Amino acid sequence: MPLEDVLGEALRRTGDGFTPDPHALVAAGEQHGRRLAARRRAAVVGGSVVALAVIAAGSAYAGGLFDGAGGSGATVAAPPAVPKEPPAAKEKTGGGSVSADQLIGVFRQLLPGGTVSGAKARGTGETAYPSVSGLYDDGEGPAALGVALARVDPKGQIAAQSVTCPDENVLDFDGCTAETLADGSKLMVFQGYEYPDRRVPTKVWRATLVTPQGCQVDVQEWNATAEKGQPVSRDNPPLAPEELKEFATSPLWQPALSDLPAAEPDAVAGQTATAASAAAVLESLLPKAGITVGSKGGEGDHGYVVLDDGKGKSLVQVGVQAGMGDVLKGHFGSGAVTLPDGTRVKSEARDGEKAGANVVWWTVDTLRPDGRRVVVSAFNTGNQNKPATRDKPILTMEQLKQIALDPKWFG
Repeated sequence: MPLEDVLGEALRRTGDGFTPDPHALVAAGEQHGRRLAARRRAAVVGGSVVALAVIAAGSAYAGGLFDGAGGSGATVAAPPAVPKEPPAAKEKTGGGSVSADQLIGVFRQLLPGGTVSGAKARGTGETAYPSVSGLYDDGEGPAALGVALARVDPKGQIAAQSVTCPDENVLDFDGCTAETLADGSKLMVFQGYEYPDRRVPTKVWRATLVTPQGCQVDVQEWNATAEKGQPVSRDNPPLAPEELKEFATSPLWQPALSDLPAAEPDAVAGQTATAASAAAVLESLLPKAGITVGSKGGEGDHGYVVLDDGKGKSLVQVGVQAGMGDVLKGHFGSGAVTLPDGTRVKSEARDGEKAGANVVWWTVDTLRPDGRRVVVSAFNTGNQNKPATRDKPILTMEQLKQIALDPKWFG
C-alpha cells in the first residue's frame, strides 16, 4: 500500500551489463527517508486505508528500499517501509568514519560468491541514513539488492512495525517470520511480491533488524534487476531466508550504525489510536443488527473488519492520523463540506484500485480543525484483490460518515 520505492529508476535503466545509473542510485538512497516520511503522512490521500497500512509503518506500505523517479506509485506487497529521516533530522550526518567504499566492501564481503556490479553507497559522513546497493549474480541470474542503515527509537511505533509481519487478512505473501534474538534484537524476514495481486512475477524478500540500542538494518532483494518495470531474471531472489537473516545480522554493519546519531523518540507513538484500539473502536461503532464480523485486525494506526450480512462479505477499514492539517491542504476541496465545528468531510465512491473484478470502494475522509484525521473505507468484497461478493458495501455512506466523526477515536 502507498509507495514508489528501492533501486528505482537507476536500476530500471540497467543495460545489458546490468550497470545502474550511479547518480540516480546514490541520490535515491539519500532521499529515501524524506520521501517515505512524506508519504507516510499523505498515504491515504489517494489510497485506501489498507494501502496506508501496507505502505507505511503508519506509513505507506509501498515501494522498496530506494526511491526511483517515474515509479508507478502502485502499492507493493512489502512490509511496512520505515521512515528513516524525520524532518527535524534532514541535515544530520553520521560521524564520517565509514565511507561509501567501506560499505561497498562490506556488501561484497557478505554476499556468498557470485559477482557484484554497479555497487553504489552513501557513507556515514554524507548522511545519517547510509545505504549500499547493487546487482548481485550468483550464477542463477542478476538481481537487485540493497541495504539501508538507520537509528530508530527502539521502543517506538516505527521500530515495532518494521519488524512485525503483515496481517495475512490484508496482504498476500508467501511467508514471514518474526523473532527475538538472543541479544534482544527483533528480526523480521518477509517473502512477498512487488504487487499483492501478483500481476507480475516479481518477488521482493526482506529482512529487517532492530537492536535494543535502536540500530536498524533493512535488506531487500528481488528476482529481477529492478523492483518494477523489468522482467524477472530468476525464480527467486538470490538470498534464501536464512541467508537474508545472516546478512542483516552481520556485525560488519555495526561500525556504520555506531557512527550514526541516536534517534529522537518516536513522535508518532501515542499520537493516534493504537493498533488494538483502532480495531476495537471500529468494531464498537458498527451496527449490530444482522451483521457478523468474520475477521478483524490492524496494525499501527489502522484497523479493519470483514463484515457479512448473509449476502456477501464486505471489508471495512479505518485509518487514524494526527498532525495532518498542513499535509492535506487542497485535499478537501471540491465536494468537501465543512461542519459547524470546522471539521472537513469528503465522501467519495469509486472503483477499487486493486485487481478484484467489479470492486466498489466507498470512502469518508474527515479532518478535524486541529489536524486529526479519520478516514473510513468500505468495499463490496472481503478482499480488494478478489472479485466483488455483492453489489455494494454493507455499510452506507452515511454510516461510514457517522463512524468517521465519532468522538471515540480520540477519547
